[in-house]
This record gives sequence, structure tokens and C-alpha cells, in this order.
Amino acid sequence: MSRVIYSIYINIPKEKLDIHDKHILKENQTPMNHKMAQAFIDYYDWLIETKKRYADSIGAEFQMYEYDDDYIKFHEDYSKRYPFLSEYNIVNKYKLHILDRLVNYKDEVLYLDFDAIPTTNESFFDVWDLSKGIAILHNNDKIRDPGQHIHKINGTIRSPSAKYFNAMAMLEQRGLNPQCDVVNTAILGATKEHWKRLRYFDDLDESFKLMTKLINNKEQSMYPPNITKTFGYDNETIFSYKIVENNVPIQWLDYQWHFFYDNNRGIPQDAKIVHAINKEFERVWKYYDKKELDL
Repeated sequence: MSRVIYSIYINIPKEKLDIHDKHILKENQTPMNHKMAQAFIDYYDWLIETKKRYADSIGAEFQMYEYDDDYIKFHEDYSKRYPFLSEYNIVNKYKLHILDRLVNYKDEVLYLDFDAIPTTNESFFDVWDLSKGIAILHNNDKIRDPGQHIHKINGTIRSPSAKYFNAMAMLEQRGLNPQCDVVNTAILGATKEHWKRLRYFDDLDESFKLMTKLINNKEQSMYPPNITKTFGYDNETIFSYKIVENNVPIQWLDYQWHFFYDNNRGIPQDAKIVHAINKEFERVWKYYDKKELDL
């Protein structure tokens, strides 16, 4: 059984970062993306070493992808074909492009965002039987009032609410059941069988055309302006849409294997992989040291 863990780190230039929180920034306040970019630089070596150590401990190969000729070629191609994509969108398509390639010669693949830190020696592949379906987290609990108070929702283009309603709108446009989940692709386990069944890249042009239609026809939308203004080209919107469209088997990761660390609360002792949304890497490092996981 050949198994690989991989991650990517693309240092997007500051001037090309999309400032998704600009509508809530106070005067002279630093955008969240700028803070996050610096945190990656500060903890770069440690973030790679924790992933390497984990892969070694469970007998898996580790591969790290960065700003190289392969990414430059991918970026040039996508920038030309899809000029409406942000740098962030392209990076997130690239990470799935790598998965699309790896499943062709590896039996099982685990992707980790650069801010996802393994804090265990227990094998992901032994706990999650990937023959049963793609292993991924849903963020349904992060959707803001999906019921009666839809007109009061005020999220960013990257919020789970934005991705949820965008995926619903896509499904409705196709005449499909709009009930869906909103996924988080920061930690993702898959085999070739189920990844290919998702058909993420097979008709990507059609997905983008549908998303563009929803963005441009806001006046005819059944959704209020506060929702349609957050529609975009996010990879997780397409992923959520494709799960329903192609009836893909999914295993929902629990909090242990995808601990969503998005505020200043503590990290539970049984967390296996910490996804540091808040980029509080120093706190995760201290937690890591307490578990006495040797690098």
C-alpha cells in the first residue's frame, strides 16, 4: 500500500493578496491576510518539519510543493484561461491539481494545508478507511443562521456561509437537490476511485460559467444582495457542489482529525491534526511540545 502526505506553500506577494476583510477593517488596521502571510514566514521551517516527522512516523512518503516551475506553468495557464481568478483561488486550485496527479500512482493520499499541524503518531490511513469515501471536514456548524434570518447574514467571500449558499445556488440552477454540505479542504484524504468520481476538473469551465452567471445575474437571484455579493470562484464551493452532482461517498472527519483552531480557546488533548486558522503557531508549538513528539 503506497501512501503519501503532501502540502503546499506559495508565498503570494503582498500586493496580490485579496483583502477579503476590507469591509470590516478599521483605520490603520492590518488586513488579516497580511498577518497570516508573515506567520507562515516566521514558522516556515517548523511547519514543514512537523509534517515530515508525522509522515516518517507512520511510514508514509512526504512531498512538499512550493513556488517552482510546475506552479509557474499552472499559474500562467489559469491566469490566461480564467482571468477572473484571484491569486488565492489559483493556489487552491493548484493544491487539488496535485491531488489529481498523485492519486494516479499512490494508493492513498492525504493533503494538509500548510497551517495544518499533525500532533499525533497515530496513522490517519489506519483510522480512516479511504476505500469507503473521501475523508474531509464539513463546516456546517459555521453557517450563519441558514434559516429564517438570511437577510441578516453579513459574511466575507471566504466564509462557510458564502460557500454554502453559492453551492446551493449552483445546484438549484442545475435542477438538482440544493441540500448540501460546506466542506473544508485543508485536510483531505482520498483514493483515485472516489477522487475521480468527484470529477472536479472534468468540466471546470462549465462550473466557472455557472458561477459567473450567478455573480452577474444578482438582480434575478432568489437570494438577497447580502448573500449574492459573497458569491465567487472558491474551490470549496465547487467541491461541495460536485459531491452532490456526482453522488460521491464522503466520510466526515471529526474534531480530533481536523481540529478547527479559529479563536483563542485551548486545544483539546485528543486533537490529532490542528488546523490553525488563527495562525497562532506559537500556541500550537507549545501544545506540540507538551505531547513530546520528537522532530
